[in-house]
Amino acid sequence: MKRTYIKDVQVDEICKISGWIEKIREQKTMMFLVVTDTTGSIQVAIEKDKIAELATEDFDKISRHSVVTIWGKVVSAPCVKLGQIELVPSGIEVESLAEDLPIDEQTAGELKMDFRWIDLRQQKQRLIFQIRTFAESKMREYFVDRGYIEIHTPKITSQCSEGGAEVFTLDYYGQKAYLTQSPQFYKQMAIASGFDKVFEIGPYYRAEKSFTARHTAEAVCLDFEIAHVKSHHDVIDVEEDWMLYVMRKIKETYGTQIKEIFDVEVKVPTKIPRLKLKEVFQIFRDVYGIETPEEKQLDLDPEAEKLICEYTRDYLDSEFVFITDYPAEARAFYSKKITDDSFDCMGFDMLYRGWEMNSGAVREHRYTQLKQQIEEHGIDSSKMADYLEFFKYGCPTHGGIGFGIDRFISKLLDLQSLKDSIFLFRGPSRLKP
Repeated sequence: MKRTYIKDVQVDEICKISGWIEKIREQKTMMFLVVTDTTGSIQVAIEKDKIAELATEDFDKISRHSVVTIWGKVVSAPCVKLGQIELVPSGIEVESLAEDLPIDEQTAGELKMDFRWIDLRQQKQRLIFQIRTFAESKMREYFVDRGYIEIHTPKITSQCSEGGAEVFTLDYYGQKAYLTQSPQFYKQMAIASGFDKVFEIGPYYRAEKSFTARHTAEAVCLDFEIAHVKSHHDVIDVEEDWMLYVMRKIKETYGTQIKEIFDVEVKVPTKIPRLKLKEVFQIFRDVYGIETPEEKQLDLDPEAEKLICEYTRDYLDSEFVFITDYPAEARAFYSKKITDDSFDCMGFDMLYRGWEMNSGAVREHRYTQLKQQIEEHGIDSSKMADYLEFFKYGCPTHGGIGFGIDRFISKLLDLQSLKDSIFLFRGPSRLKP
């Protein structure tokens, strides 16, 4: 008999289910099991005097989270809260006996991470990854339907894409190599190759020793890069359309479940506000009476990101906001200045519910200007020679983003940490399981 998922069982049908034993309850003459698979749960009602003829010999040792296969008839049971049905078995096979569980719902977070595979058996945990799978499919769908080329860039490279020290180094056949901080250089190479519009979903690696709810050493991000842009607003236009498309799809398919299980409403704005960085500090001054010293007006710290998101939520009806026109000195060396002698560059961030989701920018595509900006950022341009080669032989204007999927899912579902949105988290003190 073919296995039936619990969500598909029908009253008066004979079926076979397989799953974990979630609960065991015994009465004088009856035993009740709640069996759970990836689609749902069902009660199994067993007459005790029939166990010997129904079950394999090791049934007397079963415990919570033992794995069983049970076949029998599904009957109507109006008094059963779990779907008002139950399974009356004609056979029970114990697939795997479980020892006493080392964690439960009240266990501290780090110990849960030690036994992540057990914690993930919860319905709420599974739903996180079902939603994430759906969201990523819609992210990809948007770009595929609009003629973008999907690329898969190397994660081992000879150069640091951000030019900083927060990289993992490794021995590559006797050469020093790095795990990529982003696919930035290779996205730009794709534009120089004439691909025009590209995207990628893949891992990032950052060797920063941060122990916050938003940081991870190995993240999964979506990047896109487009050619022939005039300003960063051309890039923002694409991201805004893409983000609202994904949010609408999530709300249509999972909005009700997200509200029921996570107590979070999926809100889709009609438009995402755009504020220049200078305007943000003006809002802080005018609305909240907060004066920001000039030397700290190069970027937004976590508290400032949270506050401006509260402002756009309360005053502009959007939990998303674009912050634009950052000082060039505060951004990556490849960010194109608004004019060659401008203080500001065509860089931007998108924030959502108090966290930065991504950075983006128009990139400097002119070889001489790019080399100069590398030097201005205190980087030896000779060490960036391979990257600079991409711009020697003609390259169109271009820009793009790197969007953190882990962070997005965490904020979408209001999770305590982005650890909960990642299948297996990696951080300064976490290398197992």
